[in-house]
Amino acid sequence: MISDSKIIEQIPYCLKATNFPTLGEKYEGKVRDNYTKAGKRFIIVSDRLSAFDKVICTIPFKGQVLNQMAKFWFENTKDIIGNHVLDYPDPNVVVVKECKPLPVEMVVRGYITGVTSTSAWHNYEKGVRNFCGNVLPEGLKKNQKFDKPIITPSTKAEKGDHDESVSKDELLKRTDLTEEQFDYLAEKSMQLYNRGVEIAAKQGIILVDTKYEFGMTPDNEIVLIDEIHTPDSSRFWFANEYKQRFEAGEEQKKIDKEYLREWLADQGFTGDGEVPEVPEDIKVEVAKKYIEAYELITGLKFEEETGSVLSRINNNLTQYL
Repeated sequence: MISDSKIIEQIPYCLKATNFPTLGEKYEGKVRDNYTKAGKRFIIVSDRLSAFDKVICTIPFKGQVLNQMAKFWFENTKDIIGNHVLDYPDPNVVVVKECKPLPVEMVVRGYITGVTSTSAWHNYEKGVRNFCGNVLPEGLKKNQKFDKPIITPSTKAEKGDHDESVSKDELLKRTDLTEEQFDYLAEKSMQLYNRGVEIAAKQGIILVDTKYEFGMTPDNEIVLIDEIHTPDSSRFWFANEYKQRFEAGEEQKKIDKEYLREWLADQGFTGDGEVPEVPEDIKVEVAKKYIEAYELITGLKFEEETGSVLSRINNNLTQYL
């Protein structure tokens, strides 16, 4: 595992923002900077970390981890559904086919957990027993495994707004998605989740829940876009400690960004008001969790790229600039 000192040294070189006007029209998401030109989209994965739908800070190596983990999963799921990937010219960059995003995030949950207002456990605690069209039984405990995974669609909020968990019927009312398209997305999402569970289990990891985004190509093919099974879109637990911790009523050992969410909640921040300043030691811990997640889940060693991320990207994108 990478040393704390190397992570600390990388903090000043984190990729916070980009500006490549010759790559095309820019759209800046919470974590990714997107540039569109001539049917291609250049997705530059920054080191920005978002939680509670807000950008919180930058984390060393986070962008590289996310991009390389997404690459691993795209390659291991392309037999289930095609994806938008064309090229990986840099550890933080992926070049993809330009697609029209479909107006939904397909959230698949294998366990009842979470701390945010959109989480299954938050709603269950408040007495909700029909969560996004899924009827939940009485007597569930936090972090309990569902008999079968459930799908809880989410609206795709505009930048700065909060996503909203809704039922299939509500989503179809609010968007131009057809029922046939939704059912196809639901089927593929469940297949992707099951593949993720299977691969993660071989590494002793539980894929707890995740979200998928889809887009339409110019040829009207629905493909997987954005990312897949990274610590930004998914929750992971350690399988060997699950039963003991669950039976004791303890929180699960996590390898996802829930660690930072909980730290923020302890500071009194859950999405509203001023974002707290994140201290160096917390940034180091979060970076280690991202790197640990990559190594544990993929079974590969993380080869960190140190120094200025922006300068390296500039060099590696010369052919496109």
